[in-house]
Amino acid sequence: MCALSFQDELVYWGIEEEHLEWCCRRRIRQKEEEMAEATLFEDEVEANEAPQCAFKDSGRLPLCMRKLRDMVENPHSGIPGKIFAYISVSFVVITAVTLCISTMPDLREEEDRGECSQKCHDIFVLETVCVAWFSFEFLLRSIQAESKCAFLKTPLNIIDILAILPFYISLIVDMASPKTSDKPGGGGVGNKYLERVGLVLRTLRALRILYVMRLARHSLGLQTLGLTVRRCTREFGLLLLFLCVAMALFSPLVYLAENEMGAKHEFTSVPSSYWWAVISMTTVGYGDMVPRSIPGQVVALSSILSGILLMAFPVTSIFHTFSRSYIELKEEQQRAANRQFHELEESNHFPEDSSSQEEESSSLRGNNGAAIPVEMEQGTKYC
Repeated sequence: MCALSFQDELVYWGIEEEHLEWCCRRRIRQKEEEMAEATLFEDEVEANEAPQCAFKDSGRLPLCMRKLRDMVENPHSGIPGKIFAYISVSFVVITAVTLCISTMPDLREEEDRGECSQKCHDIFVLETVCVAWFSFEFLLRSIQAESKCAFLKTPLNIIDILAILPFYISLIVDMASPKTSDKPGGGGVGNKYLERVGLVLRTLRALRILYVMRLARHSLGLQTLGLTVRRCTREFGLLLLFLCVAMALFSPLVYLAENEMGAKHEFTSVPSSYWWAVISMTTVGYGDMVPRSIPGQVVALSSILSGILLMAFPVTSIFHTFSRSYIELKEEQQRAANRQFHELEESNHFPEDSSSQEEESSSLRGNNGAAIPVEMEQGTKYC
């Protein structure tokens, strides 16, 4: 029997849930939470499946805008959507590779000297082409959006803006820096200005790594990860709370144990011991701070065991939420593909039906426009 139906029966007969055993109450609470999450997810799906196109009227232009929306937003809408998604992913991969190559030591030395070799020029050309494509894609998405404010508030679109703008800002800074540096006014001021400009440029170039987040538009796994993080905010808060409490407990203990009996004073203060506590409880163990005394090692063992247990409690709930979110997104993707397939079949059958009706109506008439008797027409069919 369904737990929710059983709860309705309890409400109907006026029986309180406190009379149930704890296992039955836990099952009812679990089903209520799952039902609430499913309702919230259905509302999100309906909001996403609602038409977002800027032109809703019938006509050639609205039809083109709907096709544009399917191409840029839904890779499973057809061949244009798949081609568009493959091109976008390819440019993201090229951007990530060029970002890695631009950090090589020889290129960094050329940048420090103010020189630009052929390799540096080729990387700049590739980056320019990629940013041009990303800008064109963002423009297409903004054109087909119904509400521009809602479009700009979307997290993925905010990431796109933060990833695209640094390139144009760095171009403006590069164009303005020679003019400013040529002004008379002392070498010290010019050197400080160039240092600040270099810091700004390096910071902006580091933001190019945000291009990788664009893969969430075309990756079911990344979408599942984002949905899980949004649904498990309470669990992540509990995980952070457990970690902070354990860190505040074990850091003073290891500090006291090492300062009283340790031969090497690696733990100089309680705040410096916080780093050791985090690394120990997460079982990373860099080895930069190691307790040498027996009491310190006992405290370290306790922190490691407690860290494993404390992190395992919320992680179980996060794992179940991740699996449910993956199944829901996969089912949603399958429903969208089936709906698109049925719409395509209906559009293909509609002209065939209309043409067959026209042929039948024309066959019922003779050459002079007079109607042919039905019996004759049936006879010719059987012949």
